[in-house]
Amino acid sequence: MESSHVAALQSKHDGLERRLHDEMSRPNPDTALVQSIKKQKLKIKEEIALH
Repeated sequence: MESSHVAALQSKHDGLERRLHDEMSRPNPDTALVQSIKKQKLKIKEEIALH
């Protein structure tokens, strides 16, 4: 059960990474969105580290 939870978190983290990359590739990135994505990624990374 734990490994599937970690895998789901990792998948979410990867999706956020793609969203961040896409946003940063835009000519005028939305800085508020970038910060929000980074915070979400950090929360997920911290949760992964707990398992």
